[in-house]
Amino acid sequence: MEKRQQRRTEYGTLYEIVSEILFRHDLMEINFGHNTDEYEPEVDTILPRLKECSSALDVRKVIHQEFVVWFDAEEAGSEQDYETIAQEVWAAWLKAKN
Repeated sequence: MEKRQQRRTEYGTLYEIVSEILFRHDLMEINFGHNTDEYEPEVDTILPRLKECSSALDVRKVIHQEFVVWFDAEEAGSEQDYETIAQEVWAAWLKAKN
């Protein structure tokens, strides 16, 4: 939990934005309306990797790879399923960097 707080501090509002994006799209179908922190473990591992990304395509790969780790390849599904999420996360990342 301490590491999560460090990530929140390091990334500021970007942390909340990415968490909200994942929760809203809910590819793993774990959104029950009240558990808005459900994707925070994934956010913790996705955000540091955004520094290696130079496009939404790179972000899509990163998010998919992390979901394969956190869930499994079958549950995570196809990388293409992450296109919209990746576009939104990439836009939020670019905005946060400026």
